[in-house]
Amino acid sequence: MCFFFFVFVKASILCVFHAGRSVIGQNSVEVLGQSYPRDDFTNVTPKILAMVGRNLHNQSHHPLWLIKERIKAHFYSAYIRRSGTPLFSVYDNLNPVVTVEQNFDSLLIPPGHPSRKRGDNYYLNRTMMLRAHTSAHQSELVKSGLDAFLLAGDVYRRDEIDTSHYPVFHQMEGVRLFSNHELFSKVQNGEELSLFECGGQRTPQKQETHTLEAVKLVEFDLKDTLTRLITHLFGEDLEIRWSDCYFPFTHPSFEMEVRFQGNWMEVLGCGVMEQELLNSAGAGNKLGWAFGLGLERLAMVLYSIPDIRLFWSQDERFFKQFRVQDIHQPICFQPLSKFPPLHNDISFWLPESREGQESFTENDFYELVRSIGGEMVEKVSLVDDFIHPKTRRRSQCYCIIYRHMERTLTQQEVRFIHKQIERAAETELGVQGRY
Repeated sequence: MCFFFFVFVKASILCVFHAGRSVIGQNSVEVLGQSYPRDDFTNVTPKILAMVGRNLHNQSHHPLWLIKERIKAHFYSAYIRRSGTPLFSVYDNLNPVVTVEQNFDSLLIPPGHPSRKRGDNYYLNRTMMLRAHTSAHQSELVKSGLDAFLLAGDVYRRDEIDTSHYPVFHQMEGVRLFSNHELFSKVQNGEELSLFECGGQRTPQKQETHTLEAVKLVEFDLKDTLTRLITHLFGEDLEIRWSDCYFPFTHPSFEMEVRFQGNWMEVLGCGVMEQELLNSAGAGNKLGWAFGLGLERLAMVLYSIPDIRLFWSQDERFFKQFRVQDIHQPICFQPLSKFPPLHNDISFWLPESREGQESFTENDFYELVRSIGGEMVEKVSLVDDFIHPKTRRRSQCYCIIYRHMERTLTQQEVRFIHKQIERAAETELGVQGRY
């Protein structure tokens, strides 16, 4: 692919945006300088909007940047076109605001799928949202004519609160498409083989339109590519195993697990791309694979970072440990002073469920705690779930662990925050306190 085509692609699909204001108004939400009308689906919060545009994966010598650059360097050096240029192009500055169609429909995620729930995502309105995965851009990149690319960016999901979960995290994924000639050129009598067949059946091993020979070659290339990547990051002696899984946009689908510090850990998901997705993106004559991984998960393991909140820290003691001359230099993070935790419980009666919809979800409570407690909250866990035997009313009790990453908290300031959470839970979530 010539240089001029890459310039055209970047000019036409890359949203090179400046860090503009992100504000929630009475009738609209403004994100990166663009205004979106509010409606009954709007649930993005000021705390989340304040993180849009931070782009930790693009901040030089941030640990997420180091991981991203190491992956880029591996693909650039290991996969070269005949012309001597890298096979894979990289996109790491696409706008995190996407349409619901991009985030779900383009990936064949059906209406009513649990992943679409308002309680699991950050919606600007019924048609626009903060992307929940970088795969939201797959279709537009394939439509632009790309057949081998890496994509990195920040993604947003309402989730539980603990040391390994955060509402904003960063993903990196890859896509590789093959024409009939590219896939079979090195196979004996490959000119007699085909990517597709008519009248085939969908089985656990393949899609109905694919030949088994083609799928097996693509699957081998996918697993070989990812094995080389992960051993490049973790070391040649790494134990790896594969397990079958399900994703709406790939079939067959797999997860890779690695044995690290005595335990098996899932590090990425991947699979053969659904042909319907490629057909709708104008690449119906090709067959391909895709993978996705979390940059935070890799960084926490490779650099021994104990708490995901540290990635958002402004503490110079954190950042100076990652200012290295060589991105491949081993780094073992030295923990900052471990400040003592403070535990406070909150219990309440849940509101009665209305017909056809949930009146309360745990993610709503987690989001409320995040909005008020911010970085002072280390973990929230459900410790009791009780149904009164006579009234059938349901009560829940949560333990909130407060611990600042950079200083010691006092019980007085924690109690002030905790009281705010109690009052907000009653007024915003409709619960009845049992304090």
